[in-house]
Amino acid sequence: MIDVRPPLVDEMPAYYRALPYATGMPQWEPADAAWHGGLGPWPPQRTPPTAARLAEMAAADTEDGNFHPMGAFVDGACAGASAMLSFEIRVPGGGSVRLGGVTATGVVPTYRRRGLLRGMMQAMFDAALERGEPLAGLSASEGGIYGRYGFSPATYRVRWELARHEAVLKPAAPDPGSLELVDAEAAKRVWPEVHAAVRLRRVGELTAQPGRWDRLTDEADGANGPLKYLVHRNRNGEADGIANFRLPWSAEAATAGTLVVEALEAENPAAYRALWSLLVDFDLTKTVVAAPRPRDEPLRWMFANPRAMRITRQSESLWIRLLDLPAALSARAYGAPGELTFRIEGDRMCPGNNGTWRLQAGGTSAACAPAPSGAAADLDLSIQALGSLYLGGMSAHHFADAGDITEHRDGAVDRLARMFRTDPEPHNSFVF
Repeated sequence: MIDVRPPLVDEMPAYYRALPYATGMPQWEPADAAWHGGLGPWPPQRTPPTAARLAEMAAADTEDGNFHPMGAFVDGACAGASAMLSFEIRVPGGGSVRLGGVTATGVVPTYRRRGLLRGMMQAMFDAALERGEPLAGLSASEGGIYGRYGFSPATYRVRWELARHEAVLKPAAPDPGSLELVDAEAAKRVWPEVHAAVRLRRVGELTAQPGRWDRLTDEADGANGPLKYLVHRNRNGEADGIANFRLPWSAEAATAGTLVVEALEAENPAAYRALWSLLVDFDLTKTVVAAPRPRDEPLRWMFANPRAMRITRQSESLWIRLLDLPAALSARAYGAPGELTFRIEGDRMCPGNNGTWRLQAGGTSAACAPAPSGAAADLDLSIQALGSLYLGGMSAHHFADAGDITEHRDGAVDRLARMFRTDPEPHNSFVF
Protein backbone atom coordinates (compact mmCIF):
# COMPACT_ATOMS: atom_id res chain seq x y z
CA MET A 1 0.00 0.00 0.00
CA ILE A 2 1.27 3.47 -0.94
CA ASP A 3 0.54 6.33 1.47
CA VAL A 4 1.71 9.87 0.58
CA ARG A 5 1.61 12.21 3.57
CA PRO A 6 3.78 14.39 5.84
CA PRO A 7 6.00 12.24 8.08
CA LEU A 8 5.27 12.06 11.79
CA VAL A 9 7.91 13.38 14.20
CA ASP A 10 9.20 9.91 15.04
CA GLU A 11 9.34 9.05 11.30
CA MET A 12 11.69 11.94 10.47
CA PRO A 13 14.96 9.91 10.68
CA ALA A 14 13.53 7.37 8.21
CA TYR A 15 12.32 10.26 6.06
CA TYR A 16 15.86 11.69 5.88
CA ARG A 17 17.31 8.31 4.99
CA ALA A 18 15.25 8.31 1.79
CA LEU A 19 17.20 11.39 0.63
CA PRO A 20 20.44 11.09 -1.37
CA TYR A 21 22.52 13.35 0.87
CA ALA A 22 21.72 11.15 3.88
CA THR A 23 22.54 7.87 2.14
CA GLY A 24 25.60 8.83 0.12
CA MET A 25 23.76 8.26 -3.17
CA PRO A 26 24.32 10.63 -6.15
CA GLN A 27 22.49 13.91 -5.61
CA TRP A 28 23.30 15.90 -8.76
CA GLU A 29 24.11 15.39 -12.42
CA PRO A 30 27.81 14.49 -12.90
CA ALA A 31 28.58 17.70 -14.78
CA ASP A 32 30.60 20.85 -14.15
CA ALA A 33 28.36 23.10 -12.07
CA ALA A 34 27.75 26.68 -13.15
CA TRP A 35 27.23 27.68 -9.51
CA HIS A 36 30.59 26.31 -8.35
CA GLY A 37 33.75 28.31 -8.90
CA GLY A 38 36.16 26.09 -6.99
CA LEU A 39 39.01 24.07 -8.43
CA GLY A 40 37.50 20.65 -7.67
CA PRO A 41 34.28 18.96 -8.78
CA TRP A 42 30.91 19.64 -7.20
CA PRO A 43 29.22 18.40 -5.11
CA PRO A 44 31.95 17.06 -2.83
CA GLN A 45 31.45 13.64 -1.34
CA ARG A 46 29.91 14.01 2.10
CA THR A 47 29.80 11.58 5.01
CA PRO A 48 26.17 10.53 5.65
CA PRO A 49 24.82 12.11 8.85
CA THR A 50 24.87 10.09 12.05
CA ALA A 51 21.75 9.08 13.93
CA ALA A 52 22.43 11.90 16.40
CA ARG A 53 22.69 14.42 13.58
CA LEU A 54 19.44 13.15 12.06
CA ALA A 55 17.76 13.70 15.42
CA GLU A 56 19.07 17.27 15.54
CA MET A 57 17.80 17.91 12.02
CA ALA A 58 14.38 16.50 12.91
CA ALA A 59 14.10 18.75 15.96
CA ALA A 60 15.02 21.87 13.98
CA ASP A 61 12.83 21.08 10.98
CA THR A 62 9.81 20.22 13.12
CA GLU A 63 9.96 23.69 14.69
CA ASP A 64 10.42 25.49 11.35
CA GLY A 65 7.06 26.80 10.16
CA ASN A 66 8.44 27.35 6.65
CA PHE A 67 9.52 23.70 6.22
CA HIS A 68 6.82 21.39 4.86
CA PRO A 69 8.06 17.77 4.49
CA MET A 70 6.28 15.12 2.43
CA GLY A 71 6.93 11.39 2.47
CA ALA A 72 5.89 8.41 0.35
CA PHE A 73 5.37 5.31 2.48
CA VAL A 74 5.12 1.82 1.01
CA ASP A 75 3.72 -0.77 3.40
CA GLY A 76 4.76 1.52 6.26
CA ALA A 77 8.36 2.06 5.09
CA CYS A 78 9.47 5.54 3.97
CA ALA A 79 10.49 5.01 0.34
CA GLY A 80 10.43 8.60 -0.89
CA ALA A 81 10.94 12.06 0.57
CA SER A 82 10.59 15.65 -0.50
CA ALA A 83 9.74 19.01 1.04
CA MET A 84 8.66 22.54 0.27
CA LEU A 85 10.11 25.69 1.80
CA SER A 86 7.94 28.80 1.93
CA PHE A 87 9.53 31.82 0.24
CA GLU A 88 8.52 35.09 -1.31
CA ILE A 89 9.91 35.92 -4.74
CA ARG A 90 10.28 39.36 -6.31
CA VAL A 91 8.28 39.71 -9.53
CA PRO A 92 8.18 42.36 -12.29
CA GLY A 93 6.67 45.58 -11.01
CA GLY A 94 8.33 45.42 -7.60
CA GLY A 95 5.87 43.16 -5.80
CA SER A 96 6.42 39.85 -4.05
CA VAL A 97 4.57 36.57 -4.58
CA ARG A 98 4.51 33.59 -2.24
CA LEU A 99 6.34 30.54 -3.58
CA GLY A 100 6.69 26.96 -2.41
CA GLY A 101 10.26 25.85 -3.07
CA VAL A 102 10.68 22.13 -3.70
CA THR A 103 13.86 20.86 -2.08
CA ALA A 104 15.62 17.70 -0.82
CA THR A 105 13.86 15.18 -3.04
CA GLY A 106 14.62 11.49 -3.43
CA VAL A 107 13.16 8.03 -3.95
CA VAL A 108 14.92 4.92 -2.65
CA PRO A 109 16.32 3.19 -5.79
CA THR A 110 14.48 -0.08 -5.15
CA TYR A 111 11.13 1.77 -5.15
CA ARG A 112 11.50 3.66 -8.43
CA ARG A 113 8.89 3.64 -11.22
CA ARG A 114 5.93 3.37 -8.85
CA GLY A 115 4.68 6.97 -9.12
CA LEU A 116 6.02 8.00 -5.71
CA LEU A 117 7.57 11.26 -6.90
CA ARG A 118 4.42 12.27 -8.76
CA GLY A 119 2.35 11.48 -5.69
CA MET A 120 4.57 13.64 -3.48
CA MET A 121 4.53 16.49 -6.01
CA GLN A 122 0.75 16.39 -6.21
CA ALA A 123 0.40 16.42 -2.44
CA MET A 124 2.85 19.32 -2.12
CA PHE A 125 1.09 21.32 -4.85
CA ASP A 126 -2.25 20.83 -3.08
CA ALA A 127 -0.77 21.86 0.28
CA ALA A 128 0.90 24.94 -1.25
CA LEU A 129 -2.41 26.07 -2.71
CA GLU A 130 -4.01 25.67 0.70
CA ARG A 131 -1.25 27.89 2.15
CA GLY A 132 -1.93 30.54 -0.49
CA GLU A 133 1.25 29.97 -2.52
CA PRO A 134 0.39 30.47 -6.22
CA LEU A 135 3.90 29.53 -7.43
CA ALA A 136 6.23 26.58 -7.00
CA GLY A 137 9.93 26.61 -7.77
CA LEU A 138 12.98 24.37 -7.65
CA SER A 139 16.55 23.90 -8.75
CA ALA A 140 16.62 20.76 -10.87
CA SER A 141 19.23 18.13 -10.04
CA GLU A 142 18.58 16.52 -13.45
CA GLY A 143 17.26 18.44 -16.42
CA GLY A 144 14.85 15.83 -17.75
CA ILE A 145 12.81 15.14 -14.60
CA TYR A 146 10.73 18.12 -13.62
CA GLY A 147 9.17 19.29 -16.86
CA ARG A 148 6.68 16.42 -16.52
CA TYR A 149 5.35 18.13 -13.36
CA GLY A 150 4.89 21.49 -15.05
CA PHE A 151 8.20 23.17 -14.15
CA SER A 152 10.36 25.03 -16.65
CA PRO A 153 13.54 27.16 -16.36
CA ALA A 154 12.93 30.83 -15.53
CA THR A 155 16.41 32.11 -14.55
CA TYR A 156 20.01 31.33 -15.48
CA ARG A 157 23.30 31.30 -13.62
CA VAL A 158 26.81 31.31 -15.00
CA ARG A 159 30.41 30.79 -14.00
CA TRP A 160 32.85 33.22 -15.55
CA GLU A 161 36.57 33.80 -15.37
CA LEU A 162 39.15 36.32 -16.48
CA ALA A 163 42.90 36.80 -16.48
CA ARG A 164 43.99 39.51 -14.06
CA HIS A 165 46.13 41.31 -16.64
CA GLU A 166 43.05 41.69 -18.89
CA ALA A 167 40.82 43.13 -16.16
CA VAL A 168 41.34 46.81 -16.90
CA LEU A 169 38.42 48.93 -15.72
CA LYS A 170 37.33 52.01 -17.62
CA PRO A 171 37.85 55.31 -15.75
CA ALA A 172 35.09 56.26 -13.32
CA ALA A 173 34.40 58.78 -10.56
CA PRO A 174 36.27 58.17 -7.28
CA ASP A 175 34.54 55.88 -4.82
CA PRO A 176 33.00 57.96 -2.03
CA GLY A 177 33.03 54.96 0.31
CA SER A 178 35.59 52.50 1.65
CA LEU A 179 36.47 48.79 1.62
CA GLU A 180 37.17 46.63 4.66
CA LEU A 181 38.17 43.01 5.16
CA VAL A 182 36.09 41.61 8.03
CA ASP A 183 35.76 38.33 9.89
CA ALA A 184 32.90 35.83 9.66
CA GLU A 185 30.99 37.27 12.62
CA ALA A 186 30.84 40.69 10.96
CA ALA A 187 29.88 39.11 7.64
CA LYS A 188 26.97 37.34 9.34
CA ARG A 189 25.61 40.73 10.38
CA VAL A 190 26.13 42.44 7.02
CA TRP A 191 24.80 39.77 4.65
CA PRO A 192 21.12 39.82 5.71
CA GLU A 193 20.98 43.61 5.48
CA VAL A 194 22.58 43.80 2.03
CA HIS A 195 20.55 40.90 0.65
CA ALA A 196 17.28 42.44 1.85
CA ALA A 197 18.12 45.75 0.16
CA VAL A 198 19.27 44.14 -3.11
CA ARG A 199 16.18 41.94 -3.23
CA LEU A 200 13.90 44.98 -3.39
CA ARG A 201 15.15 45.84 -6.87
CA ARG A 202 15.89 42.40 -8.34
CA VAL A 203 13.25 40.36 -10.14
CA GLY A 204 13.59 36.68 -9.24
CA GLU A 205 15.30 37.16 -5.88
CA LEU A 206 14.04 35.12 -2.96
CA THR A 207 13.61 35.89 0.70
CA ALA A 208 16.42 34.37 2.74
CA GLN A 209 15.59 31.54 5.10
CA PRO A 210 16.41 32.22 8.77
CA GLY A 211 19.98 31.20 9.54
CA ARG A 212 21.09 31.30 5.93
CA TRP A 213 24.49 32.83 6.80
CA ASP A 214 24.98 31.17 10.19
CA ARG A 215 27.57 28.72 8.83
CA LEU A 216 30.00 31.37 7.65
CA THR A 217 33.34 30.71 9.30
CA ASP A 218 36.97 31.81 9.34
CA GLU A 219 38.15 28.19 9.46
CA ALA A 220 39.93 26.69 6.46
CA ASP A 221 38.12 24.19 4.25
CA GLY A 222 40.98 21.87 3.37
CA ALA A 223 42.98 22.97 0.35
CA ASN A 224 40.22 25.42 -0.52
CA GLY A 225 41.38 27.64 2.32
CA PRO A 226 39.15 29.86 4.44
CA LEU A 227 36.52 32.21 3.11
CA LYS A 228 37.47 35.89 3.16
CA TYR A 229 34.89 38.66 3.51
CA LEU A 230 35.12 42.07 1.84
CA VAL A 231 32.65 44.79 2.87
CA HIS A 232 31.98 48.11 1.18
CA ARG A 233 30.75 51.03 3.30
CA ASN A 234 29.23 54.23 1.97
CA ARG A 235 30.33 57.74 2.96
CA ASN A 236 28.27 57.42 6.15
CA GLY A 237 30.00 54.20 7.18
CA GLU A 238 26.98 52.00 6.43
CA ALA A 239 27.58 48.64 4.75
CA ASP A 240 26.10 48.60 1.23
CA GLY A 241 28.01 45.72 -0.37
CA ILE A 242 29.76 42.48 0.56
CA ALA A 243 31.69 39.68 -1.14
CA ASN A 244 32.83 36.20 -0.06
CA PHE A 245 36.01 34.96 -1.76
CA ARG A 246 38.72 32.32 -1.45
CA LEU A 247 42.32 31.89 -2.53
CA PRO A 248 42.54 28.08 -2.79
CA TRP A 249 45.90 26.36 -2.97
CA SER A 250 46.58 24.30 -6.10
CA ALA A 251 49.40 21.91 -6.98
CA GLU A 252 48.75 22.54 -10.68
CA ALA A 253 50.41 25.52 -12.35
CA ALA A 254 47.34 26.06 -14.55
CA THR A 255 45.09 26.75 -11.56
CA ALA A 256 47.57 28.28 -9.11
CA GLY A 257 46.96 31.91 -8.22
CA THR A 258 43.20 31.71 -8.67
CA LEU A 259 40.84 33.91 -6.67
CA VAL A 260 37.33 32.45 -6.42
CA VAL A 261 34.40 34.79 -5.73
CA GLU A 262 31.61 32.72 -4.19
CA ALA A 263 29.11 35.53 -3.57
CA LEU A 264 28.93 39.28 -4.14
CA GLU A 265 26.04 41.68 -3.67
CA ALA A 266 25.90 45.47 -3.72
CA GLU A 267 23.08 47.93 -3.20
CA ASN A 268 24.34 50.46 -5.75
CA PRO A 269 26.74 50.76 -8.72
CA ALA A 270 29.45 52.52 -6.67
CA ALA A 271 29.66 49.69 -4.13
CA TYR A 272 29.46 47.07 -6.89
CA ARG A 273 32.34 48.61 -8.84
CA ALA A 274 34.46 49.14 -5.75
CA LEU A 275 34.18 45.51 -4.64
CA TRP A 276 35.06 44.17 -8.08
CA SER A 277 37.89 46.67 -8.59
CA LEU A 278 39.79 45.09 -5.71
CA LEU A 279 38.85 41.47 -6.43
CA VAL A 280 39.91 41.53 -10.10
CA ASP A 281 43.27 43.09 -9.20
CA PHE A 282 44.18 41.22 -6.03
CA ASP A 283 47.91 40.96 -5.28
CA LEU A 284 49.71 37.73 -6.17
CA THR A 285 46.88 36.31 -8.25
CA LYS A 286 46.54 35.71 -11.97
CA THR A 287 42.98 34.43 -12.50
CA VAL A 288 39.58 35.42 -11.13
CA VAL A 289 36.65 32.99 -11.17
CA ALA A 290 33.12 33.89 -10.06
CA ALA A 291 30.02 31.72 -9.60
CA PRO A 292 27.07 31.71 -9.52
CA ARG A 293 26.56 35.00 -11.30
CA PRO A 294 23.85 36.64 -13.41
CA ARG A 295 24.05 35.91 -17.12
CA ASP A 296 23.99 39.68 -17.82
CA GLU A 297 26.69 40.64 -15.28
CA PRO A 298 27.12 44.48 -15.42
CA LEU A 299 30.85 44.17 -14.70
CA ARG A 300 31.48 43.13 -18.30
CA TRP A 301 30.64 46.65 -19.50
CA MET A 302 32.96 48.29 -16.96
CA PHE A 303 36.02 46.71 -18.60
CA ALA A 304 37.92 48.46 -21.35
CA ASN A 305 37.84 45.07 -23.09
CA PRO A 306 34.42 43.43 -22.48
CA ARG A 307 35.79 40.20 -23.95
CA ALA A 308 38.04 39.85 -20.91
CA MET A 309 35.19 38.15 -19.06
CA ARG A 310 34.61 34.66 -20.42
CA ILE A 311 31.59 32.58 -19.46
CA THR A 312 32.90 29.06 -18.89
CA ARG A 313 29.71 27.36 -17.63
CA GLN A 314 26.02 28.13 -17.82
CA SER A 315 22.91 26.39 -16.55
CA GLU A 316 19.35 27.15 -15.68
CA SER A 317 18.87 28.15 -12.06
CA LEU A 318 15.27 28.53 -10.85
CA TRP A 319 12.50 26.47 -12.43
CA ILE A 320 9.00 27.95 -12.01
CA ARG A 321 5.60 26.27 -12.01
CA LEU A 322 2.29 28.16 -11.76
CA LEU A 323 -0.09 26.54 -9.27
CA ASP A 324 -2.78 29.25 -9.29
CA LEU A 325 -2.61 30.86 -12.72
CA PRO A 326 -4.95 33.84 -12.26
CA ALA A 327 -3.46 34.77 -8.87
CA ALA A 328 0.12 34.55 -10.16
CA LEU A 329 -0.49 36.56 -13.34
CA SER A 330 -2.50 39.22 -11.53
CA ALA A 331 0.33 39.74 -9.01
CA ARG A 332 3.00 40.97 -11.43
CA ALA A 333 3.28 44.02 -13.64
CA TYR A 334 3.91 43.93 -17.40
CA GLY A 335 6.37 45.70 -19.66
CA ALA A 336 3.71 46.95 -22.05
CA PRO A 337 0.00 47.60 -21.57
CA GLY A 338 -2.31 45.31 -23.45
CA GLU A 339 -4.87 42.56 -23.45
CA LEU A 340 -4.28 38.93 -24.31
CA THR A 341 -6.62 35.95 -24.43
CA PHE A 342 -4.88 32.60 -24.14
CA ARG A 343 -5.72 28.96 -23.53
CA ILE A 344 -4.09 26.38 -21.25
CA GLU A 345 -4.89 22.70 -21.68
CA GLY A 346 -3.56 19.46 -20.24
CA ASP A 347 -2.51 20.60 -16.75
CA ARG A 348 -3.48 17.41 -14.93
CA MET A 349 -1.85 18.32 -11.60
CA CYS A 350 -3.41 21.78 -11.25
CA PRO A 351 -6.62 21.46 -13.29
CA GLY A 352 -7.81 24.87 -12.13
CA ASN A 353 -5.26 26.33 -14.55
CA ASN A 354 -6.97 24.82 -17.59
CA GLY A 355 -9.26 26.98 -19.67
CA THR A 356 -9.30 30.20 -21.65
CA TRP A 357 -8.03 33.25 -19.78
CA ARG A 358 -8.03 36.97 -20.41
CA LEU A 359 -5.04 38.97 -19.17
CA GLN A 360 -5.46 42.75 -19.02
CA ALA A 361 -2.41 44.83 -18.13
CA GLY A 362 -2.00 48.56 -17.77
CA GLY A 363 0.70 50.46 -15.91
CA THR A 364 1.47 48.78 -12.60
CA SER A 365 -1.83 46.88 -12.33
CA ALA A 366 -3.01 43.70 -14.02
CA ALA A 367 -5.92 41.31 -13.85
CA CYS A 368 -6.29 37.76 -15.11
CA ALA A 369 -9.70 36.09 -15.12
CA PRO A 370 -11.62 33.50 -17.14
CA ALA A 371 -12.40 34.81 -20.62
CA PRO A 372 -16.05 35.40 -21.53
CA SER A 373 -17.84 32.30 -22.74
CA GLY A 374 -17.10 31.66 -26.40
CA ALA A 375 -14.11 34.05 -26.54
CA ALA A 376 -11.50 33.01 -29.09
CA ALA A 377 -7.96 32.51 -27.81
CA ASP A 378 -5.19 34.61 -29.33
CA LEU A 379 -2.80 31.76 -28.62
CA ASP A 380 -2.38 28.43 -26.83
CA LEU A 381 0.56 27.80 -24.57
CA SER A 382 1.75 25.07 -22.21
CA ILE A 383 1.94 25.53 -18.46
CA GLN A 384 5.69 24.94 -18.79
CA ALA A 385 6.10 27.84 -21.24
CA LEU A 386 4.11 30.11 -18.95
CA GLY A 387 6.39 29.19 -16.03
CA SER A 388 9.48 30.15 -18.01
CA LEU A 389 7.94 33.43 -19.13
CA TYR A 390 6.59 34.39 -15.72
CA LEU A 391 9.63 36.29 -14.39
CA GLY A 392 10.31 37.93 -17.75
CA GLY A 393 13.68 36.40 -18.56
CA MET A 394 12.82 34.08 -21.46
CA SER A 395 11.76 34.64 -25.06
CA ALA A 396 8.18 33.88 -26.06
CA HIS A 397 9.38 33.52 -29.64
CA HIS A 398 11.72 30.68 -28.66
CA PHE A 399 8.85 28.76 -27.08
CA ALA A 400 6.73 29.39 -30.16
CA ASP A 401 9.52 27.97 -32.33
CA ALA A 402 9.70 24.94 -30.03
CA GLY A 403 5.97 24.28 -30.35
CA ASP A 404 5.01 25.20 -26.78
CA ILE A 405 3.10 28.28 -27.98
CA THR A 406 0.65 28.22 -30.90
CA GLU A 407 -0.46 31.55 -32.32
CA HIS A 408 -4.07 31.91 -33.52
CA ARG A 409 -4.10 35.67 -34.09
CA ASP A 410 -1.35 37.48 -36.01
CA GLY A 411 0.94 39.38 -33.67
CA ALA A 412 -0.15 37.54 -30.52
CA VAL A 413 3.31 36.12 -29.80
CA ASP A 414 4.84 39.58 -30.30
CA ARG A 415 2.34 41.02 -27.83
CA LEU A 416 3.03 38.21 -25.34
CA ALA A 417 6.77 38.84 -25.62
CA ARG A 418 6.47 42.60 -25.09
CA MET A 419 4.14 42.25 -22.13
CA PHE A 420 6.13 39.62 -20.20
CA ARG A 421 9.76 40.59 -20.84
CA THR A 422 11.75 42.45 -18.16
CA ASP A 423 15.16 44.13 -18.18
CA PRO A 424 17.59 43.38 -16.59
CA GLU A 425 17.09 39.65 -16.62
CA PRO A 426 15.69 38.04 -13.44
CA HIS A 427 18.24 36.46 -11.17
CA ASN A 428 18.25 34.56 -7.89
CA SER A 429 21.52 34.59 -5.97
CA PHE A 430 20.91 31.28 -4.18
CA VAL A 431 18.94 28.08 -4.59
CA PHE A 432 17.47 25.70 -2.05
